[in-house]
Amino acid sequence: MIELRNVVKRYKEKTALDGVNLHIKKGELIVLKGVSGSGKSTLLSLVCALSKPTSGDVVVDGHSISKMADHFASDFRRENIGFVFQKYNLISGMSVWHNIALPLVPLDLSKNELEARIDAQLKHYGLMEYKEVDVVKLSGGQQQRVAIARAQINNPKIIIADEPTSNLDAALSKRFIEQLQE
Repeated sequence: MIELRNVVKRYKEKTALDGVNLHIKKGELIVLKGVSGSGKSTLLSLVCALSKPTSGDVVVDGHSISKMADHFASDFRRENIGFVFQKYNLISGMSVWHNIALPLVPLDLSKNELEARIDAQLKHYGLMEYKEVDVVKLSGGQQQRVAIARAQINNPKIIIADEPTSNLDAALSKRFIEQLQE
């Protein structure tokens, strides 16, 4: 499902990744561990086609994404990858409902399908009562649940999560991990 072949990523004078090889099979749940600055987030950004390697090849679901044009990479991400960012990347000034809806905007869904998908995520993550609340008014754990719901709204083949349980209680952390395993 995900393969990195001799991947190098350099930022000016600093080498973040140097000759990384990785093979992740469909259905595997992988945890990357390392000290701050060891390249974990850089590796995730390459797998998500948010950045390109300096050299080497990144293959996701049979597609080489290393040199994919930006507009194709954007479509590929939307159709295949759900993201839970370390800092959530929620849009302040927008409600919980609208933040979860963002990945659905380019799709041609009926109003009923759109609402059904979003409401299912709101219910699953205990966010229904916050549906119309601006995300900046939520606690860190609530914001994280919104980010997770948004990542799963398109039922992606791959979920990339950068510290996804850091602000969740034990029960919600367990539920998130179980859902990833499903």
